[in-house]
Amino acid sequence: MNSGHRHRADFADQNPPEVDPADQWVLDPATGEFRLDLDAVPAQVPRPREAERPRRAAEPPTGGRADRRRAQGGGRPPGAKPRGRRRALKWTAGAAALLLVAGCGGAYYAYQHFNGNLSSVEVKVGSEAERPKAATGALNILVIGTDSRQGLGRAYGDEGSEGHADTTLLFHISKDRTNATVLSIPRDLMVPIPECETAAGKKIPGESRAMFNTSLGQNGRDPGCTWKTVEKMTDIHIDHFVMVDFEAVKTLSTAVGGVEVCAAKDINDKDSHLKMSKGKHVVQGEEALAFVRTRHAVGLGGDLTRIPLQQQFISSMIRKIKSSDTLTSPTKLWNLADAATKALTVDSAIKSVDKLKDLALDLANVNTQNITFTTVPVLDDPKDENRLVLNDKDAAQLFAMVAADRSLTEVAGAPAETPAAPPAATPAPAPTAPQVDAAAVRATVRNGTGAAGQAGKAVTALAGKGFTEVGPGKDAAVVTTSSISYPRGKADQAAALAVALGLPVDTAKESSTLGAKDSLQVVLGKDYTALGKPAAPVPTEAPKDLQRVQADDVNVCAK
Repeated sequence: MNSGHRHRADFADQNPPEVDPADQWVLDPATGEFRLDLDAVPAQVPRPREAERPRRAAEPPTGGRADRRRAQGGGRPPGAKPRGRRRALKWTAGAAALLLVAGCGGAYYAYQHFNGNLSSVEVKVGSEAERPKAATGALNILVIGTDSRQGLGRAYGDEGSEGHADTTLLFHISKDRTNATVLSIPRDLMVPIPECETAAGKKIPGESRAMFNTSLGQNGRDPGCTWKTVEKMTDIHIDHFVMVDFEAVKTLSTAVGGVEVCAAKDINDKDSHLKMSKGKHVVQGEEALAFVRTRHAVGLGGDLTRIPLQQQFISSMIRKIKSSDTLTSPTKLWNLADAATKALTVDSAIKSVDKLKDLALDLANVNTQNITFTTVPVLDDPKDENRLVLNDKDAAQLFAMVAADRSLTEVAGAPAETPAAPPAATPAPAPTAPQVDAAAVRATVRNGTGAAGQAGKAVTALAGKGFTEVGPGKDAAVVTTSSISYPRGKADQAAALAVALGLPVDTAKESSTLGAKDSLQVVLGKDYTALGKPAAPVPTEAPKDLQRVQADDVNVCAK
């Protein structure tokens, strides 16, 4: 996103009268959702123009408790429980969590004003069959912080740079919404960057080895190229992306009135222009940006040193947004939503505050103590001391946990509506192959795994099991799930072949297009590992010595 975006309006009165947020949120009978009634907001609070506000359907009073209180000119009866306030705060807290961690703030202001603020990019990452299998119900949001200098002059160096993926976070939100894991991907990591197609239709060749940050900006690559690079590297299915720039850190930290950070020692970084004494400080604007950019004056001076500072900053901002100081200030909420939506570029599937609101509501139950920030496990690059490579064993272990929706935190309990797990059952016995003459089974095996040579290997292994009339066919398009198609009357042969391949028996399906003389048709998908070899079990524990920051930890300091 071009960093020279529109600035939010300045408002003369910074001390509007106190307003109870619960009295501003009303239930719209037409939609069944709460909406903001800005008539209760003092004049000093910015309001959308008439053309931007939703039309209110003319409707008679409902006669409900709230309407009776309004008719009587009163507020809550003495001693009444402030249910509306708790409901509004819980809803706003959910939006707040998404706002700074996943970058999707302002979602609850479903007005044309905020829709107009958003910028979007259409991503082209290939068919679902070519991508990692999605974890049903979980959400994976790729957050890209670009270092674009366009429109910023010489203040930040590299004047006019279009920007690369300077800070990248893969934000995983669990299916049951009780926890979240945030993976920081170092910009200096050397990875394969796949061929990709931009939103404009430009096809950009891949590279077998390049710095991760060049997955954006280099050769015209757009966020879809970074998305595709992360999926290929992690084998984790991404649902959406959000991109922000330097200005976002400045405007968002200012909108919440500053973010508390901590330094374990005096810091004087001439590159980021951060000068900070030991101890805790509240930063906003330029100082907040300097804090998250600092790396030369802390730790070993590299990107791995800067990442914990960014994790500390984002965790603190989450806590600040969820605090009552922010949630009970209509002005702060408006400024925050306005700044956030202006700062965002998102994928076209969520270019709507209504859809962002849905993501925010999904996060309403995620407690900060169950949000874990961690860094992708890496090693020094043996070819270049200034670069990094994946620690393959530990990285694969971490990626497998996230892909399988395994939490890195001990979650006290699942949501109330989630039923308790049933007692563990005795493992089902392995499927037994029907008694058929293997040599009489004619089949063609095609490779749709995406890995070269799998059909030939399967045919060779099957021949060793007596399936001598099975041969390889032309490669198929990459598919997630294997399939076996058979003509009527050959169900037993298909089941026997499935068992021999180590696939579930129900992989085999009768096909009306195959005749009695046709052979069985096998397409090996990405779920196929090796002949009769079960898939690797999902790790239950994270790699040893994994770097972590918990979002509720107020004692994290930059070292």
